[in-house]
Amino acid sequence: MKPLAAAAGDTDLLLWVAFPYVCLAVFVVGHIWRYRQDQFGWTSRTTQLLEHRWLRWGSPLFHLGAFAVIAGHVVGLAVPASWTEEAGVGEHAYHSTAVALGSVAGTVMVTGLGILCARRLLAPRIRRTTDRSDKVLFPLLSATVVLGFSATAVHNVLGVGYDYRSTVSVWFRGIFALHPRPEAIAGAPLLFHLHALSACLLFAAWPFTRLVHVWSAPIGYLARPYLVYRRRAATPPPVLRGAPAPEPRT
Repeated sequence: MKPLAAAAGDTDLLLWVAFPYVCLAVFVVGHIWRYRQDQFGWTSRTTQLLEHRWLRWGSPLFHLGAFAVIAGHVVGLAVPASWTEEAGVGEHAYHSTAVALGSVAGTVMVTGLGILCARRLLAPRIRRTTDRSDKVLFPLLSATVVLGFSATAVHNVLGVGYDYRSTVSVWFRGIFALHPRPEAIAGAPLLFHLHALSACLLFAAWPFTRLVHVWSAPIGYLARPYLVYRRRAATPPPVLRGAPAPEPRT
């Protein structure tokens, strides 16, 4: 077996070994720091009170699509092809199912994210509440989602198909197994490269943005009713002792 340095060049070692581990370290240490230093800021910073019509559609679409996309990534990246074959799911059946379900989930997620981004850009009250972390998060999240959706569309829907489970998935599992395989992803198409790198950046930025609320969201988040904000009813001013009661209006 060739040494790691011989099997991959210096650029591949930097992009597919050093960079992912740096991002994972920032992800872990950043969450610890955020929890210890900013527990009151550990929130999604909802703006429903300022605008709810666009949020009513954008938020459910984005979250439902995101959960489906994440589930697909877990199966596609973390589960080896040999496991699905032993379960009776052939490569053709897996590929067809993954492309069909992934396309639907990706479309729903992109639609929801587009509504949320348009809401933040076009609604003046929401735009004024956008802080620096949001200005980093929304473009980075959008880039990651669009690149992943584009890679699937270009190579597996419109193209002849690309077996990422024999390349990208091998590299991904090797990172967490502490046995990196940069040569596995080095030959992948450019869109897969860009998607993987943007995902690493997203994980590095995660603890410093509103994404931390993912770890605090209750299981029943999607089924809970919307929060209802009501104005407090006007109350008459208190009457001082010895002062005459105000005359009723006619």
